[in-house]
Amino acid sequence: MDTANQLASVGTFQVLKLPLGFIRVLEWLFAIFAFATCGGYSGQLRVSVDCMEKASSNLSIAIDFAYPFRLHQVSFEAPVCEAMRRERVFLIGDYSSSAEFFVTIAVFAFLYSLMATIVYIFFQNKYHENSRAPLIDFVVTVVFSFMWLVSSSAWAKALSDVKTATDPDEVQLLISACKVQTNKCGSLHGPRWSGLNTSVAFGFLNFVLWAGNIWFVFKETSWHKGASRFAGGASEKQAGTFNQQPYNQGSFDQSGSYNTQGNLGQPSEYSQVGGPTSYSNQM
Repeated sequence: MDTANQLASVGTFQVLKLPLGFIRVLEWLFAIFAFATCGGYSGQLRVSVDCMEKASSNLSIAIDFAYPFRLHQVSFEAPVCEAMRRERVFLIGDYSSSAEFFVTIAVFAFLYSLMATIVYIFFQNKYHENSRAPLIDFVVTVVFSFMWLVSSSAWAKALSDVKTATDPDEVQLLISACKVQTNKCGSLHGPRWSGLNTSVAFGFLNFVLWAGNIWFVFKETSWHKGASRFAGGASEKQAGTFNQQPYNQGSFDQSGSYNTQGNLGQPSEYSQVGGPTSYSNQM
């Protein structure tokens, strides 16, 4: 408890109220949801085969599949409708590459978001003192934004193919007994896709979060700060060119020697060329 209290006292949790730290926490949470909903999925479908010989029929054939969706390795036994014989049928398709790629990106995004949040809280001073740390954070954020877009798009396409390959109507076409018109085949229920649909939604939501956080991470880099200083210096230089010499009210002279700095308390002399200079002269 003492160690936890010391860490809490040293840490600057105010950063979590800022967009940079708050979005990192959201990225950490949504990454968990993304790989949990995809990596923990398991589904089942059921079909029925009703043979003319009722003894050979199987009215409930369960077919189970799960992550990473190597459907070509998923098999089940179906009646041939001939003398109690059975055949082993395999599903079609291997979609493990897209699923594993999506989960891998989610796991690494979870780890990096957790590490970045810890750095923001407990090592914020070192993060700002070292100019390389914000740059690395910026580059990694851009890379993860791109990878989230690619992996989510690939997984969405793979999920569409998985739905097609595990459609009960498509699976019936793989059973030889269902190709005989005298036998009746049907689908009892298909897989539930809510969990995998949610994983795709979380994938694109993670892309939005990481892409939106690029700007807030970029503001911490020396590139942004240098551009801000350059823009500030340019504006100050431009403003300096408009500075003029201050106007002095007492230094305005024209031909005729107009001067407003004289003492208004003393009588001023009025002289004119060829005119009287005093009242006594006029007398």
